[in-house]
Amino acid sequence: MRYNVLIIDGRDNVGVALRDLAAGEEVLSPGVEKFAAEEAVPASHKVALRDIAVGEEIVKYGEVVGVSAQEIRRGAWVHTHNLESERWKK
Repeated sequence: MRYNVLIIDGRDNVGVALRDLAAGEEVLSPGVEKFAAEEAVPASHKVALRDIAVGEEIVKYGEVVGVSAQEIRRGAWVHTHNLESERWKK
């Protein structure tokens, strides 16, 4: 089995696509139950590992990298269209 998403830390709620993911493609990573990508996710971009509520921290590599600006469904592409930086909001 070839994994297509990288998850570094158990606290992560997003993984990093190791290559372009097609909508409907299975997301495969060690320790994560398989699920389908909701939409296309470009290589090196984030994909939601679970549903994420509005205002919830986005955690990648064990670090907070932003806050969700809208509801994000598991398998969705997580990027500037649906997250905000807490640093730049102040």
